[in-house]
Amino acid sequence: MEHLNMQSMDKVAANVAKIRELFPNCVTERINNEGKLEHAIDFDMLKQELSDHVVDGLQERYQFTWPDKRKAILAANAPINKTLRPCREESVDFDNTENLYIEGDNLEVLKLLQETYLGKVKMIYIDPPYNTGNDFIYRDEFKQNASEYKDNSGQYDEEGNQMVTNTESNGRFHTDWLNMIYPRLKLAKDLLSDDGVIFISIDDNEVDNLRKICDEIFGESNFIAHMVHKNNSMKNQSKYVGVSTEYILIYSK
Repeated sequence: MEHLNMQSMDKVAANVAKIRELFPNCVTERINNEGKLEHAIDFDMLKQELSDHVVDGLQERYQFTWPDKRKAILAANAPINKTLRPCREESVDFDNTENLYIEGDNLEVLKLLQETYLGKVKMIYIDPPYNTGNDFIYRDEFKQNASEYKDNSGQYDEEGNQMVTNTESNGRFHTDWLNMIYPRLKLAKDLLSDDGVIFISIDDNEVDNLRKICDEIFGESNFIAHMVHKNNSMKNQSKYVGVSTEYILIYSK
């Protein structure tokens, strides 16, 4: 049985899309009156593109920001009332091994590790979701691959939280990913020793934004290298070429 779409065309969204084709630098992400993120026009920038003289506007300064960045900082700094519980029945040689495998939300775990490992970790390697728009579904502390998501046809997790695919069309393509990674990197930095280093795998979708975030959190002077990593299989993710490389950003404490 076919269901009719009872909503008329969103002309504002269509006009924003048209302007984006002509002036992609004039389209940004913002929070609307309903508290939702959406694509929007930077009218000051659009005025400048259509003017033959410098247009007065907000004072220009070097910065990297996005909607809810302050909430991401708050998420990193806020305490939690949780603890780690040992699973002896699932462990091998629990009392003697020097290795730990921790299962849980990584933001909460990073906070719980602060007390014991603050400033003591020599090396961190992370392989975060690449924000392809199709591979992962986000809540702040949740990720699930696309096949698992389709199996859960109700589109809700066990706690009743609605999940949405982080596609470019929903106006949250970069914002959600930035709000996810920012507090985790802030906490990871605190775990590193003074001579510690962090390695972060990433692909083309967020490598530029990740570099800006790391410059802000670790300090631009602590950038070590931007390595190119070759995959064994070629992925046809782009429109014109088959991509067989990803990247690893390296920063010191």
